[in-house]
Amino acid sequence: MIKKAVAVLIILSLVIAAIIYTRAMNYLQQPLQLPQQEVIYTVANGSSLNRVLVELQAQQILHKPFWLKLYARLKERTVIKAGEYRLEQGITPLGILNALNRGDVIQYQVTLVEGWTFRQALQVLHSQEKLDKQLLELPDDVILQRLGIEEVHPEGLFFPDTYQYHAGVSDVAILKRAYQAMQQILDEEWQQRAENLPYNNAYEALIMASIVEKETGAPEEREEIAGVFVRRLQKKMRLQTDPTVIYGIGDAYTGNITRKHLSEPTPYNTYVIKGLPPTPIALPGRAAIHATLHPAPGSTLYFVAMGDGYHYFSETLEEHTKAVRKYQRTQRRKDYRSSPPASSNAATKSSNSTGSSNGNEG
Repeated sequence: MIKKAVAVLIILSLVIAAIIYTRAMNYLQQPLQLPQQEVIYTVANGSSLNRVLVELQAQQILHKPFWLKLYARLKERTVIKAGEYRLEQGITPLGILNALNRGDVIQYQVTLVEGWTFRQALQVLHSQEKLDKQLLELPDDVILQRLGIEEVHPEGLFFPDTYQYHAGVSDVAILKRAYQAMQQILDEEWQQRAENLPYNNAYEALIMASIVEKETGAPEEREEIAGVFVRRLQKKMRLQTDPTVIYGIGDAYTGNITRKHLSEPTPYNTYVIKGLPPTPIALPGRAAIHATLHPAPGSTLYFVAMGDGYHYFSETLEEHTKAVRKYQRTQRRKDYRSSPPASSNAATKSSNSTGSSNGNEG
């Protein structure tokens, strides 16, 4: 009799457990009716699953959180990740737990464009609403210290690309990724460089790449422009490139280069100084770095913008002077542009908004 009673109790317990399990799983897999079509919920750093479930219940997002809490404990899935989560109509309680466990936070992105200066890139970073701005209004030397970078100038050290991040990520983290990317790409390209280049180290190549980036409106001209600059360095000729002058002028630049600007000594005025300027003048992309380390062969030493986004290349000063007269003075286009109109390379077009107007005038 006792054995029968025990058997009945066991069977009843199993039946009850099966019913509870079935109802619990039905609840966990039942789509929720959110208070609105989409809810953005933020899990604060250090939050426990229990705290999150209580908050979700208070916001009328989750009902009967006990079952989800019990399921998470039984399955050892109580570890969750902080960040912003997008909860959409139709999500299930189990779907919420899966997202919290995986850390499926909302991803944002910011693009650093080829040809931008470091300060332009920093300004864009600090315009991102969800980014933690730890470097706001700090001088360059302090920024480099915060990033753990030993170089004395930040220009050109950060690779222009699109970077994904989630809410709360800092500008420090983005710039560290950009710096590491530039170091890796520069090293890869430097190891595969052509022979007999006039650079003492990879940093000098980076300086040249930034100049090539600023001078190039048409991507297919990068190697040819790099070839001109390489030959000028090899022949001990001044680079005489307008973007370096503009960079040296700084905030005082108003859109036009004057004769006074070309003769005014600054560390970046390549009409005055010999060789390369002391630092890059912009963020160069990989294509510009590659062109700098694989310049096109030839004998051209000058180039001038033709106003359609392309350049006219010359071997002699006489030929170049005629080209300058033609394209910059007597026949200057009314629709003068620094990039080809059909170019799909938005980064290139952005980088040349203040590019060279008269090229290398020797």
